[in-house]
Amino acid sequence: MLDGIWVGLSTAFSFSNLLMVIGGCLIGTFIGMLPGLGPMSIIAIMIPVAISIGDPSAALILLAGVYYGAIFGGSTSSILINAPGVASTVATSFDGYPLARQGKAGKALTVAAIASFAGGSIGAILLMIFAPALASVALLFHSAEYFALMVVGLSAIAAFAGSGQVGKALLMTLVGLMMATVGEGALFNQPRFTMGILDLQSGFGFITLAMAMFALPEALFLVLDPSRSNSGGSSGDIKDLRITKAEAKKIAPVIGRQSIQGFLIGVLPGAGATIASFLGYAVERNIAPKEEQAEFGKGSVKGLAAPESANNAACTGSFVPLLTLGIPGSGTTAILLGALIALNVSPGPRLMIDQPEIFWSVIISMYVGNVILLILNLPLIPYIAKVLAVPRNYLIPFILFFTLMGAYIGQNNATELLMLVGFGVCATLLRFANYPLAPLLIGFILGSMLEDNFSRSMQLYDGISFIMERPMTMGLLALAVILVVLPTIRARRVRKQELEAAESD
Repeated sequence: MLDGIWVGLSTAFSFSNLLMVIGGCLIGTFIGMLPGLGPMSIIAIMIPVAISIGDPSAALILLAGVYYGAIFGGSTSSILINAPGVASTVATSFDGYPLARQGKAGKALTVAAIASFAGGSIGAILLMIFAPALASVALLFHSAEYFALMVVGLSAIAAFAGSGQVGKALLMTLVGLMMATVGEGALFNQPRFTMGILDLQSGFGFITLAMAMFALPEALFLVLDPSRSNSGGSSGDIKDLRITKAEAKKIAPVIGRQSIQGFLIGVLPGAGATIASFLGYAVERNIAPKEEQAEFGKGSVKGLAAPESANNAACTGSFVPLLTLGIPGSGTTAILLGALIALNVSPGPRLMIDQPEIFWSVIISMYVGNVILLILNLPLIPYIAKVLAVPRNYLIPFILFFTLMGAYIGQNNATELLMLVGFGVCATLLRFANYPLAPLLIGFILGSMLEDNFSRSMQLYDGISFIMERPMTMGLLALAVILVVLPTIRARRVRKQELEAAESD
């Protein structure tokens, strides 16, 4: 391993490859800031450029830089205008946007940048040390375990429900699961619930739904409530960029925990940064003291640091199955796999032995890339944060433009715009009725993966016997039950204590 690291250092620190890292990080960061243009789109566009380079190490370093650069920059639109462009930054908006509305956009972007840097760096170190061993662990997961893992992800809805809203959160999750069934089914590949509309054959687009749930209602709320754009002085001069010592002490253990957890989730093919970010947020909310739990969803630095560190670590972890097994863990790594094959590189167990300069240079470049991203992003925060200083008359068209363009570019289909408006109006009404929208999006994102893995498990085991036959599946399902029951028991205990205190008074 030490010989491989030395080869990787010499390759990654060559002048041409350093330029590739810087170029990839710059392109990825600025594309990531635009809602609707996620890492999948830009990597697909960059593949011809990478192939034309010729050198597989340089090409993969460039594409990897674009990938984690886009994830690093993807939090910006979530924090500033509540418009998550990719699934992994949805959880970032839960506390990032409330912080921005309180006039703390600079602080929110700083926390996001530090958490992203720490998550990516810790992930790169873990990747360097444990990649071969973790590849064998990933092979232990089959369809049954992935089904159970999706159930664990859905069990996190309790973390996104406010006081007395668990029933509403469950209802929204069921709506999201039902929306995920629109389009071709996993078992028979037949269109379902499309009402004869061809554009619905592939289902609803994630970008469209994310924009409709968060960005479009925000623009409508700005129209309906003019004071909302000036809440907390967010349109004033933004100078609050530093985090205090108390805040640093708060987020340090969160970043450490979620970097490790996010990396381990990223190692599992098919899990990815989305589940890592949601679970990271849910775990931190559930283990937080009672007085801090109330801050989640209202501008908690812990609630912002957890998903940011988890999703960046998960992105690094997703390179474990890609490089060591040749198995793509997500849509983005599937595109990277295609790029590797086009470059005549065969990812798998032999890559580390046959082409160590490629394997180790990519890993070393990840750490270098995270340092470059931090250096590039921190000085830009005061200027990026000034998006909120734009007057409301200009901010509303700005949000609407990126919302509509993001939905259109995501599917290249004008029908998406009609669905965006329809879902956006419904989401606005649901927000007026105080229904949480995050569980709906969680149900939609995890629904198709849940169905795919459940269908596959049913076929392999000729029924639901796989639950009893696979101990790891049973363990994960038991964990899901605990995640649902534990907050309920805690809430009842708190109510009982409050009642006893009131009676004693």
